[in-house]
Amino acid sequence: MTVAWPDDIDVTALTARGWRPRPFTQFVVKIHSRCNLACGYCYVYESADQSWRSQPRVMSEAVFATACDQIAGHAGPSVSLVFHGGEPLLAGAAHLDRLAGLATRVIGPGRRLRLGMQTNGLLFDERVAEVCDRWDIRVAVSVDGDETGHDRHRTFRDGRGSHAEVVSGLRLLRRHPRLYAGLLCTVDLRNDPVTTYEALLDHAPPTVDFLLPHGNWTTPPPGREEGGPPAYGKWLASIFDRWFDAPVRETGVRLFDDILALILGGTGTSESVGLQPIRVAVIETDGTIEQVDSLKTAFAGATRVRAPGGGNPFDAAIRQPPIVARQLGREALCETCRACPIHRICGGGNYTHRFREGSGFLNPSVYCPDLMFLIEHVRARVSGELAKIPARRPPGGD
Repeated sequence: MTVAWPDDIDVTALTARGWRPRPFTQFVVKIHSRCNLACGYCYVYESADQSWRSQPRVMSEAVFATACDQIAGHAGPSVSLVFHGGEPLLAGAAHLDRLAGLATRVIGPGRRLRLGMQTNGLLFDERVAEVCDRWDIRVAVSVDGDETGHDRHRTFRDGRGSHAEVVSGLRLLRRHPRLYAGLLCTVDLRNDPVTTYEALLDHAPPTVDFLLPHGNWTTPPPGREEGGPPAYGKWLASIFDRWFDAPVRETGVRLFDDILALILGGTGTSESVGLQPIRVAVIETDGTIEQVDSLKTAFAGATRVRAPGGGNPFDAAIRQPPIVARQLGREALCETCRACPIHRICGGGNYTHRFREGSGFLNPSVYCPDLMFLIEHVRARVSGELAKIPARRPPGGD
């Protein structure tokens, strides 16, 4: 049987050369494994991996308490815990209240604990807002632009669109600005980019995160053909120009902010671009530790972490090849990417998008042309603006 990268990484040899794993800092906790929507592009329910079917619907307090103990024993001074699903609010406001209180008591002492939640917004009501306010849970909502764009994918099981109900939840969330973390939007080439962006602006988000549809070389995303034009790069570049040329900063756009920071010599904040180590663990409703869910689009079992028993499972997980691969930076890139002049900005793109059956994840991103187009576009715009700044004469000059 051929072992594909990263399963063939020799962690012992890496350690002998001085490499050390970085502990997890973000924990995505699935408190409910089912959803009240049937989104066509969902990487949990519509992917090659159907393991959600065997998961408990709701994470019990006992399982959550064990996870909190393990996190407290593993993590450093700063921890982010994100309530996720499925749809986390299907667990109910009372259950969320108990879990948030438990996390605060067990993980919080002696460290900075940030609680968050990713939701579709349908069940966000005053009771949930009270719980979020009590425990300072910041809420991000998934919405794909205007009604037409959103309802193209984000529908109920009977085919009805969810836009109107999501907007209703957002209106309530906006009345609690301290809790409003931002919006998450999945790109669809059929939706006009600027219309999509301006529809999101209508909800006054503090930040927007645009996500490319999860696909790979074996199962390409819609409209992304090998050797084809950079349609996604051009789509995002249209929004960048609208965002960059606005007379005031209307909102943050995480992807653009990251690319700008990287172009100027800084670091990124997400797994989409840059070479920063990824320090995220997912905890399923049964307490199993896994990698990020988007990997489920590669193949069944791609998220599994085969950590040995005994001791803190998070301490063991960070030494397993699939986790190590996410922390190696440039060393995790294929030769094609290492030879590319923008690899320190691009970072090889999202790790999920590099998969090709037979060779694993040691490949360029399936979105390579799009990332190259977008990054070069952003760099050209920044260079153009910098060129407009008059050169300062040195003191004492003529």
